[in-house]
Amino acid sequence: MVLSVHSAPLVDVAPLVLHDIFKLRGDVFVVEQVCAYPDLDGRDGEPGAVQFWAEMDGAVVACLRRLRDADGAVRIGRIATKAAHRGQGLAEALIAAALEGVTAPAVLDAQVPLEQWYARLGFGRDGPDYVEDGIPHLPMRRQPPR
Repeated sequence: MVLSVHSAPLVDVAPLVLHDIFKLRGDVFVVEQVCAYPDLDGRDGEPGAVQFWAEMDGAVVACLRRLRDADGAVRIGRIATKAAHRGQGLAEALIAAALEGVTAPAVLDAQVPLEQWYARLGFGRDGPDYVEDGIPHLPMRRQPPR
């Protein structure tokens, strides 16, 4: 299998790839995690927003988006991997690609069971737990490299 990692702003993502990214996000967050929520929240098209995705043999198997928050922090979110491809380091590769060259703090909202996984990537707890769409989450922050 051939793995490739890609990134582009929304307007530069090929329509069929964008379809596959949004389908993967829906499959994971809405169907698998049983959360009825509006995944298409308007942030994908913001200035500075970038889609990242991993393909294996031409098929989208993992994705995330990188946003710029109002305070200048880089926000990583919508991290999703197809069930059959989990445990292969795809999400970690996408996060590394999304953080490459970033000189601002990076933030994300992690599901509580994944706190230690994100900690391995340099993120630390940045506030109390909270529940979003019935799932316990916590805010996390990674300071930029010096």
